[in-house]
Amino acid sequence: MIAAAIVLFIIITLGYRNYRQKQKMHAQQINELEIEKKLTATEAVLKGEEQERTRLAKDLHDGLGGMLSGIKYTFQSLQGKDLQSSENQQSLSRGMEMLDQSIHEMRRLAHNMMPEVLLRYGLNTAISELCQQINKTGAIKLTYDSIGIEGMEIPQTTSITIFRIVQELLNNILKHSGASTAYVQLGKNENHLSITVEDDGKGFNTDTLINAQGIGWSNIQNRVEFLKGKLHVSSSEGKGCSVLIEFSL
Repeated sequence: MIAAAIVLFIIITLGYRNYRQKQKMHAQQINELEIEKKLTATEAVLKGEEQERTRLAKDLHDGLGGMLSGIKYTFQSLQGKDLQSSENQQSLSRGMEMLDQSIHEMRRLAHNMMPEVLLRYGLNTAISELCQQINKTGAIKLTYDSIGIEGMEIPQTTSITIFRIVQELLNNILKHSGASTAYVQLGKNENHLSITVEDDGKGFNTDTLINAQGIGWSNIQNRVEFLKGKLHVSSSEGKGCSVLIEFSL
């Protein structure tokens, strides 16, 4: 009986050790998968940022660069000439107008890179101002609402990422939806932050998002994943679109 008890003890001990070893290996595999997922999400976000930098460089080269070259040519053509003549006065006025346009373009690009209001006053004010700017264009009637956000401190990296998500969603509405009205809501409920963006546009079959190749939608997905958020899209043809994104704080 003693021998049997010893053998049973050894079997139980070995079995327990084997069980513990398997548990450790399983936990390690889960940890490795989680790390890999984080790295993939981070890489995707960085890729999206690189795409945005490429787009910005193109805007600088084709837009602002072209304007400045035109201004330089205009002012060079006026060197040594009588600026009092009506013809040269017109050339000078055109050059000054192009200079004003260049300043406006530079401010637009700087705002797209990093909205100053976001750094100074936070996410809520930045999204509110973004919606106001879009409203001023007259392209769409946009309503913004915030719930429980006032005075809330959100890490800068998170704020910038969420701002870019909202910005990209609104760009998609303006470019593709054909909507006349849209609604944006930023809300806090206990330990969750939610973003709701809706429009009354032509809508679409959400199955097409599975194989969507557009940079804009890819950037939205990557940023949501980067913040470990959940993305829900509800839409059908002729019935507009509703996007709900939730983050844990």
